[in-house]
Formats: sequence, C-alpha cells, structure tokens
Amino acid sequence: MAIDAPARGLTEAQVAERVATGKTNDQPATTPRTTIEIVRSNLLTRFNALLGAMLVVILVVGQFRDALFAVVLVANTLIGITQELRAKRTLDRLSLLTAPRARVVRDGTDHEVAMQDVVVDDLLECAAGDQVIVDGQVLEARSLEVDESLLSGESDPVVKSPGDEMLSGAFIAAGSGRYRAARVGRDTYAQRLTEEARRFTLIRSELRTAIDRILLLVTYAIVPTAALLFVSQFRTHVGVENALTSAVAGTVAMVPEGLVLLTSVAFAVGVIRLARRRVLVRELPAVEALARVDVLCIDKTGTLTEGRLAVEGVDVLDPTEPHQQALAALAEADPNPNATLLAVKKAFSPSNDLWRPVRAVPFSSARKWSGASFEDHGIWVIGAPDVLLPAKDALLTKATDAAAMGLRVLLVARSAEALSSEHAPLALHPVALVTIGDLPRESARATLAYFREQGVSVKVISGDHPATVGAIARRLGAPGADDPADGRELPETAPALRDQVERASIFGRVTPRQKREMVRALRSRGHVVAMTGDGVNDVLALKAAALGIAMGSGAPATRSVAQVVLLDSSFDGLPSVVAEGRRVLSNIERTSGLYLTKTVYAMLLSLAVGVAGLAFPFLPRHLTLIGSLTIGIPSFFLALAPSDERAQPGFLARVARFAVPAGALAATATFLAYRVAGEEPGITLSQQRTAATMVLTWIGLLVLSIVAAPLTRPRLALVWSMAALFLIVIAFPSTRTFFALRTPDDLVWLASFGIAAIVWSFARLFVPGERPMGRS
Repeated sequence: MAIDAPARGLTEAQVAERVATGKTNDQPATTPRTTIEIVRSNLLTRFNALLGAMLVVILVVGQFRDALFAVVLVANTLIGITQELRAKRTLDRLSLLTAPRARVVRDGTDHEVAMQDVVVDDLLECAAGDQVIVDGQVLEARSLEVDESLLSGESDPVVKSPGDEMLSGAFIAAGSGRYRAARVGRDTYAQRLTEEARRFTLIRSELRTAIDRILLLVTYAIVPTAALLFVSQFRTHVGVENALTSAVAGTVAMVPEGLVLLTSVAFAVGVIRLARRRVLVRELPAVEALARVDVLCIDKTGTLTEGRLAVEGVDVLDPTEPHQQALAALAEADPNPNATLLAVKKAFSPSNDLWRPVRAVPFSSARKWSGASFEDHGIWVIGAPDVLLPAKDALLTKATDAAAMGLRVLLVARSAEALSSEHAPLALHPVALVTIGDLPRESARATLAYFREQGVSVKVISGDHPATVGAIARRLGAPGADDPADGRELPETAPALRDQVERASIFGRVTPRQKREMVRALRSRGHVVAMTGDGVNDVLALKAAALGIAMGSGAPATRSVAQVVLLDSSFDGLPSVVAEGRRVLSNIERTSGLYLTKTVYAMLLSLAVGVAGLAFPFLPRHLTLIGSLTIGIPSFFLALAPSDERAQPGFLARVARFAVPAGALAATATFLAYRVAGEEPGITLSQQRTAATMVLTWIGLLVLSIVAAPLTRPRLALVWSMAALFLIVIAFPSTRTFFALRTPDDLVWLASFGIAAIVWSFARLFVPGERPMGRS
C-alpha cells in the first residue's frame, strides 16, 4: 500500500536549500562534558585551593623537601581527569560504532548518508533491522512492523500503514517501506524526551559531601590557626621564613589530603577492576553509589529475558501429519517473516524433501496468520488460535493457559479451502500448537537470588502487559510475580504512588514519565535507587535515579545520562558491579578514621603550641613521614581487603566518634613528650622535634592496629613493617638528614615511650575498640 508522494525524492538543489536553512538532522553531542569542562571541574576544587596556597608559600620561603605534600595534590587531580577522559573516549567510540546510516531517495536514486545529513522532507527507505532515523510519515508499507520498545517499553511490534507516524529511535521489526522526514534533529520525539535529562549533574556522593564538609570546616579553622601559629612562631624564631614554614606545617597537617587521594585511588582501582568485566564507570563517585544501592529497577526485555523469541514447545495434535516439515516450509514461504516466524524458521530446518510453494499469503499483525499452498503437500496455515479456530473450540483453553504464562501460541493446521488474503480459511484440520516465548535468561535467576540475599529489592518495570511481565518474573523466582501491577492503574497522587511502588515489585504497561515518578517515589522514601535501561523511554528514570546503569547496546541517549555502562549489555554482570562498589567503600570507611585522627591532632597541637608560645614541634617533612608510615602506606593495603556489606548512611558521625578521642589523645601524648624533652638540659629544638615525631609515630601505629582489627597475620605484619621502616629511617644518617631528625639521649627516649604508654592506657577507655564503621 502507498499514498501519493514524489517517488524521486528531493533534488540536490532542494537538499542544499534545507541545509542552508538548518533543516538537517543535527544531533546534540551524546557525551555531556567537554575535555575542558572535565579538566576544570577536577582542577578547581576546594582541596586543590587549600594545598595549592600552602605549596606556594613553601616554595617561596621553605625548602623543596618540605613540599612533599604536593605529590598528593597532583596525583589526586590526575586520577580524576584521567578516569573521566577515558570514559568519555570509550563512549565517543561506542557512539561512533553504533551510529546508524540512512538510505534516502534523491533525484530518483538511492543514496546512503550519515544520519546527520538527512534533511526535512527526505524520502527514506527502511527494511527489517533498520533504525528509524527521524520522525516522519509512512508513505509505503509492505507488511511493515516497527519495534518501538526503546521509546515506549512495549516489546510487541506495531503494524504501520501509509499515513501512520514513524518515530526516531524505533527499529523495523519486519517488512519494508518508505517514510518522509517531518521532524529532524532536536525536534524529534526521542530528542525532545532526552532533552529533559541532558544537563550534566554530578552523582550525589555522601562520602564526597562528608569530605567537602570536613574541608570546609578545616578552611574556616585554618585562617585563625595559621595566624596564631605565625605570630607565636615569629616571636619564638628569628626570621619570617621559619615562622611561615612552621605555620604551613601545622595547617597542612590539618588537611586530610591522604583521605582525598585514597578515595580517588580506591575508586580508580575499582573502576579498573570493573573495566576488566566490561563495565564502564563514567564518574569515580559512581563506585560509592554502587555500594549504597538498596533498590534496583530493571526492565524485562534484555534483562530478565534475552530479547529474542524462540520456540519453547510443540503440542502435536495429529502425529500422522508432517508438522515439522510444514513449519519449516511456512517460515521459508513468507517473504517478510516477523520475529515470530523467524523463531519458527530457526527451530525447524527445511528437510531434504523441499516443499515448493505455489501461492503464499504473508503474515501480518492485522491478519494474525499466514499460509501457503505447496506442490504435492497441500495447503497449510499458521497463526493465532483465536483467529483460526471457532470461538468455543477446546484448543483455545490450552492457548489461553499458555498466554497467561507469557507465551505466544501458534496453531499449525492443514486447510481444505483455497487461500485468500481477505479472510482466514474455515475448513481447518489442527495439526499442532507451537508455543513461543521471549527466552528468559537462566543466569537471571541466580542474579535475582543474589540481590535478594544482599538485601537489595528488585523492581521489574516494563512497558509490556503486566501478565506477561509477571509470568517471566515468576519463572525466574522474582518476588511479587503473582501480583503484577498495571501502570495504567497507578495512582497519580504522590503519597498513594509511594505506597504502591513500595508494596509491589512487578509493573507492566508503564510509560517513560511514570518510570521517572516511580523512581522519585522510591527515593522520597529514603531508598538508594539504581535504574537500568537501554531505550529512550528509560532516559528520564535513569536521570532521576541515584545511579543510572545503561546497556552498551542501547540508545546513545541512555549512555549519555548514565553513570555506569554495561558494555556487554548483560544484567548478569550487576552482582560483581555492586560487590566491587561495596568493597571499595567499606575499605575507604575502614581507613578514613586514620586520616581524620591526623586532622584532629594537628589542629589541637597547633592551638596548644600557639597559645603556649612554643616552637612548632614539626617541620612539614616530619608530618609527611609520620603520615606515610602510620596512615598513607597502610591505608592503601587495607583498602584492598574484601567486603560485601552494603554501605550505611552516617559516615561522618561514625568516623568522628573514633577520630576525635584518638586525635585528642595523640595530641596530648605528643605535646607532653615535646615539653618533657624541652625541659632536659642541652636538648636542641631538632632533638625535641625528633622526640615528638617518635611519640606521634608510636601512637599512630597503635591507632592503626585498632583500625586494622581483627589483626590477622598479614595485617599484623603490616603494622610491624611500618614500625621497622621508621627505625630504618632513624638508623641511617642519610635518611635522618633528609627528614631533619636528631636522636635525643636515652633518658628522653625512655620518657617518650613512657608517656606514649601511659596515654595509650587511657586511650582504651575513650577510643572505640573497633574500627570507626563498627563492622569487623
């Protein structure tokens, strides 16, 4: 069928005119951030501003050896930039590889052009497997069926006739035809839908928020603390340079720069591990979101199922008839087989005894049957039982029962009546019932079981009929499959919708905007929601979720708004993705108490020294040595430990309960040792500082032993190896000189150890006897 339209398409002059006026299919970039934006966002941070300012001061007035903390600043920035640029390049390549081409008719000749070169009023050819490039109107339809699942979520193909609308992002499921471009570029349905979600926003991260809050508090505290230190040091020392160096030493130690670096490195390691599993993480904090997820929203097609139809069974009604040969011949005889007949064709190979068709009536969704007459084999038909059989036929009950299980049922029958495309033959002899289904992923059962064991609720949200979605979910053991909800009956008021979404687990006939509202409803209840999707219909929900997970084979729009892309488009990879996120975040929380303990004792020491008018007990390089041995190096080993517990909110409060008393006791011990050493006759400032360095190192190792608990052999070896490294630094003249250490006499050594032991005996009363997270 066709409607009147110019068969020759546009002329070259008409195309040039439309290009000149901007009526082309110019698409917005699929990756939201440019290289400059990525570099700027990672470079211009509060953390970099704090350490950068102190670095400038040290480079101007101090020694290069006191600027070792700059390594953290540079490394942290490079890690963030490198990861985001890597993800951007991967997505750009993926978009290039999956970019469709268009076949247009111009001046009566077929041309293949890039999708962005299509203009308004172009005449486009389409056939099975092609993607619809722009919105338009069908001009010719030859058994044309369109898969609009990426737009609507509905997996059943839609029959198109001349005059019907075609929407970009859909695929031709069967048949062929022509359509005329009506809306291109940003005016298409798919682009209008995705425009709502196009603005780039960073993923919400409790850990990053907590670190930013700490940095903000440190920023407020640094200015008065630095001023107090500078004034007191200026009165104590001769010269401005020494006063500035001491002031920087105290204030740099207040910045938990190691925690920022550890977070970036741990996230980056997690990203690399996930990349080996073909999982692309676009933003480092997305790893944290993976650990916090407690609700996972998924689709049916391509997630619980393989997204392709297959013959699941044949109920032979007449064993004397050659039903297998007939099925193979009927599938071969149809010139434009749809997905159902393609499944039949794959299941039943033609026999050596070829059936030669004399006449064929192709399948169409309007007729719901097809047929053919064969030389020497008679007339055969295949189609929907409710169309081919009488209303009260007993076979309809079987077909209805199978349909309730989410299966499609076809009747194969021999006909005694000549074929007519106008109506189905009446004189039929049923031979077999063929059941066809969207193959469930057997591995999905184990995946659903994993999430159930991990306390993650799974919500199946689909555009398909609720009974079909429920049937598939039931076969895979998904909770709530016996009571699927219909999206057309979902309440519109927010409170009622929240109750319904919280209660039910299986949803069908859900629209794209309903998906978004459902995700928002779950998040309003305090859930951390991850949303998987592959189509344009999922874009709004992906954007609304705490974590968007896109399939690599899906629409470019979904990949542009998601934080995680499953390059293999496999739902089966999600357990390893979630487990990696939990491992990373749990270990960051394990070690964060070390870094905040340093912030606390550095602040308290700076205030104590400033008020007492004493020389600051450390040079910047001393604190670099202490931090490396008691915090930096051990934390990177501890960050690799396995863990599968879901992260809980309240990170900052948990860490503070540990870090404040531990830091206060460390500052007390250090200050006492520093003052005791200063009272000893003949002790120089360098020796006093060395005594303070020793005490703070031993206290730091004791704090490390608490955080590392339970102390397995590897962890005990880690603690003792850090102590051995400190002794090596003191033992060799070259390292002592580099770190400006001068060992005091034996009495000061003993006094320092005694003070550390006494203070730590009190520490057991005030410091929690487990790591800050309260988990072993």
